[in-house]
Amino acid sequence: MDTTSHASAPREVSRQQLDWLRAEVADWRASGVIDATQAERITGRYDVRGGSSASSVLGRIMLLLGGAFVGVGLIWLVASNLDELSPMTRFIAVVALWLAFLIGGEVLAARRAPLPLVGAIRLLAALGIGAVIMQAAQSLQVPAYEPTLVGLWSLGALLHAHLTKSTMPFLVGLGTGVQWWIWQPLWTEGSAMAGVISLGAGAVVTASLAVLSDGWVRSFAWGWRLVAAALALAALFVAAIPGIYDGLDWSLWLIVELIAAVLLGIVAVALAVRRPDHAWIEPVGAFVVLAAAVLLALWDTGTDISDVGPSQWAHAVLSVVAYVGLAVALLALDVLREHRALNWVAMAALVAFTTFQSFAVFAPIVTGALLFVVLGVVFLGTGLLFDRARRRMAKTLDPVTGPGSDEGVQR
Repeated sequence: MDTTSHASAPREVSRQQLDWLRAEVADWRASGVIDATQAERITGRYDVRGGSSASSVLGRIMLLLGGAFVGVGLIWLVASNLDELSPMTRFIAVVALWLAFLIGGEVLAARRAPLPLVGAIRLLAALGIGAVIMQAAQSLQVPAYEPTLVGLWSLGALLHAHLTKSTMPFLVGLGTGVQWWIWQPLWTEGSAMAGVISLGAGAVVTASLAVLSDGWVRSFAWGWRLVAAALALAALFVAAIPGIYDGLDWSLWLIVELIAAVLLGIVAVALAVRRPDHAWIEPVGAFVVLAAAVLLALWDTGTDISDVGPSQWAHAVLSVVAYVGLAVALLALDVLREHRALNWVAMAALVAFTTFQSFAVFAPIVTGALLFVVLGVVFLGTGLLFDRARRRMAKTLDPVTGPGSDEGVQR
């Protein structure tokens, strides 16, 4: 009986999704596809997620803030008295707090406590992993500013996230992991070229993890995909800076990152090559971005902007072409995966990149008011091309109106 009751419980969706479904059901009923009873049964299977009233939203915010304030207050209470405690006592106190948040979050989740409260406690548990690692390092006389500690924190938070399928620990692990990935190779080899390689390899790794998460923990694929896009855009941005190449001394961590990118990329492509959504293109595309970024960075055109010659123009043009190509590819991925954040990230990055390249190329040639006119023309052209590409991409990939659909064939 309990199983039947649980199975018949309405599925929670957003208000926009429910409004769309009701409109579609009404259209089906008017067309005679379904009758009134069937329409009621279909809409009865869904309900608005968490309600839509202002009091419900306010209640969620208060629960989230309450849980966060209680947890931060407890940590603050212990931290303010750490100087009076021995190193072992400090470590035990921090571990006790972490375990309390870790176990408490899962107990609340098992008892179906409000999701904002569960999320707040899980967030504090993920932050507590970092506190335990830092306190352990301090007790062992390990410098707290080493990137390895951040990497261990990320590993612990991501493990917590995948064991509990929870978003808050995943976000903590994702943020600290990206920080560690970029920081670690620059710790021993601080050249700009090492940064380009690290960013490009990070794009390959996160794109591969996004593809793997599609068949493992789908809710995490969104974050991996967004970070992959940001890292790829950052790699091309840095590589396009004139005179960026300043030599490269290979470090162990940089080699490890490249090996990890190659291995994860191969695994992701092998597992996704037969998928109908062509997900294998994502890690392959990230490899292309890595190669393009390295080649652009190796192309030394000098740093003298007083005399812009053919080499500087060619470098700038190819950089813009590569960047626009990546932005359009992210538009296609946005349409295929319904990942709207990719659209905004690509557009913001393209605006920043166009501004930077415009000043780098046009500023030595034109100045004053004419420079703003040139920049305006560049912005208008980039915006029109980007918007046109977005519309054509959405129309081409739309299964209803695309070239392969019945409607598309009739047209």
